[in-house]
Amino acid sequence: ERILYYTGRTYKMGEVHDGGAVMDWMAQEQERGITITSAATSCEWAGHRINILDTPGHVDFTVEVERSLRVLDGAIALFDSVAGVEPQSETVWRQADKYHVPRIAYINKMDRVGSDFDRGVQTMIDRLGAHPVPIQLPIGAESGFRGIVDLVSNRAIVYKDELGREQDVIEIPAELAEAAAAAREHLLEEVSRYDDELVEMILEDEEISPQRLKQAIRTATLGTKMTPVLCGSSFKNKGVQPLLDAVVDYLPSPLEVPPVEGLEPDKASENGGRHAHRDASDDEPFAALAFKIMADPYVGKLTYFRVYSGKLAAGSRVLNVSTGRTERVGRILMMHANERQELEEVYAGDIAAAVGIKHVATGDTLAAPERPIKLETIVFPEPVIKVAIEPRTKVDQERMSTALGRLAEEDPTFQVRTNEDTGQTEISGMGELHLEVLVDRMLREFKVQANVGRPQVSYRETIKGSAEKVEGRFVRQTGGAGQYGIVYINIEPAPGEGFDFVNKVRGGSIPTEFIPAVEKGVEEALENGPRAGYPMVDVRVTLTDGK
Repeated sequence: ERILYYTGRTYKMGEVHDGGAVMDWMAQEQERGITITSAATSCEWAGHRINILDTPGHVDFTVEVERSLRVLDGAIALFDSVAGVEPQSETVWRQADKYHVPRIAYINKMDRVGSDFDRGVQTMIDRLGAHPVPIQLPIGAESGFRGIVDLVSNRAIVYKDELGREQDVIEIPAELAEAAAAAREHLLEEVSRYDDELVEMILEDEEISPQRLKQAIRTATLGTKMTPVLCGSSFKNKGVQPLLDAVVDYLPSPLEVPPVEGLEPDKASENGGRHAHRDASDDEPFAALAFKIMADPYVGKLTYFRVYSGKLAAGSRVLNVSTGRTERVGRILMMHANERQELEEVYAGDIAAAVGIKHVATGDTLAAPERPIKLETIVFPEPVIKVAIEPRTKVDQERMSTALGRLAEEDPTFQVRTNEDTGQTEISGMGELHLEVLVDRMLREFKVQANVGRPQVSYRETIKGSAEKVEGRFVRQTGGAGQYGIVYINIEPAPGEGFDFVNKVRGGSIPTEFIPAVEKGVEEALENGPRAGYPMVDVRVTLTDGK
């Protein structure tokens, strides 16, 4: 909210807890005062355009964070100055590590009772194994928090008005001079590990200009070697402008991210393609990743995509490399939460939404038809909880399948299936809140009234020991010659592998055309475990002999 206000994108500040935040535009978000879906926007600051994706902090909506980190170049990790690193912060941090996203940390809520900047930094070391280096210090804390010390320029910023627009840049206050000197010494020491030239400058006691220091911090941050830490109180409008400066100074532009890797389809090679990359340039062939699908009441299906290379004009054709279909992009929209403006063309590094692409799923690659490339897709976690759901009336029944289909298309961690034993429709997701919000959306957006059963945890079963030469017999005696098939298998645990089938039949004791049938039989048997009927996982089955 504050970033949008200070960059001139909005004219009044909304509050998240009052449900007035621009980026939390869904009715459920405004009622609950939390973020549920990631919203995209862009703003201008210091002559740079910044594309922002605002993501939820709840573990239930982890899919939004996963897909946003996959397409972004940098991130701001927000921490609470009282609680420090919280459990969900750890999950998100690991997701960012997985995609090698450079990040800066912002310790917020410095005005709260019990806030402690140093402890916040320490929790980042203890709980995240991160390498945080403060580049700011708070002046005062709790209700006495009035500004920040900028260690890079060796100045202090003090805020004079409630709105945070008027600020004075002054000399560092005397009571903080010692702490600031020690913190700057620490900053130089940490940064110089990744910059040999800086070491020489320090040893020769040269004056290190803020520009030179920024350049060194930037290099270390882009290599994900360290995380610069800033502080502030967004609610009290302090510390937001320096955070925007830090985004421009230390986070990568699309040109500084390694070129995106992918496979160019090639019939000759074994794995279906040869390795290729696309540089972030408007002159390269067009390549983009669809990271989010949204049903929109006005324009139908919106496909959010990040352009990695080349450019795309409205009305042109793109190839969906994942499905092999060529489709026409009707319109291209620049999103600001749920408002939109039309664009004629988008370029490398942009995030936009397309209207008119019918057959597309989250994680599909969109590319120029004459030069296709398939980018790495997005992998989502498995759902952990399921509930039975049934429509209240006959009318709801017809609408419900459409509604569930649409919602499942938008959210890869939401799955719908029919339980063969009970005949009920079961929906599964990442948590109770997740499913509750989806059922609420069905009612509001699709006018479907549904009854929901008690939540059940999606347990899995596995085996502890191994068994050798387990016999499976199939004998059918009909008129004339009978039919029979006998197989011998070994079973053993295979932690983390899911299901692994190994064929060790030698000498053709089982004809090869029957081998897939044996595997299919094992898979069917794994659907219902012996203990409680839950699916079996982490099992290795070896087919040894048969006749």
